[in-house]
Amino acid sequence: MENKTIILNADEVLKKINRLAFEIYEENYQEKEIALVGIEPNGAILAQLLKSEIEKISSISIHFSTIKVDKDKPIHDKLKIGLPAERFPLIPIIIVDDVLNSGRTMFYCFKPFLDCELKKIQVAVLVDRAHKKFPISADFVGYSLATTIQEFVEVNLKIPDSYAVYLH
Repeated sequence: MENKTIILNADEVLKKINRLAFEIYEENYQEKEIALVGIEPNGAILAQLLKSEIEKISSISIHFSTIKVDKDKPIHDKLKIGLPAERFPLIPIIIVDDVLNSGRTMFYCFKPFLDCELKKIQVAVLVDRAHKKFPISADFVGYSLATTIQEFVEVNLKIPDSYAVYLH
């Protein structure tokens, strides 16, 4: 059996999500609308949770979208997002993922945004592992975690009472 250490339990995960929502709001309080673009699968769940929390504390209109990337072959993947490109210059875009490790996945998720003018683009993650190989840093971080490169961070956001972050 694999040895897992719980880093954040369900209550702590919810507190981190709530704090992230406040930080996103504080940074964008003058905006009428923002876009949360979650990297599938867990980043999309996190983006949806952030959307709900931001809506509780502000009147900002939030566009939710997802982006799917093949994490093993990101350069060969045609990335698709649900937000029309003509909206990019008008509203801040926040790309959301559960874990930021090397920055590779996040780096390739910027691809659809490179050929157009942007108002602002930011990054929100639940866990930042800080093993950067790509020039990506998160603007909004729920939890910074120092790990060895051999360790694996697992985020469970599927069932609310079972939300957790594990290290193994």
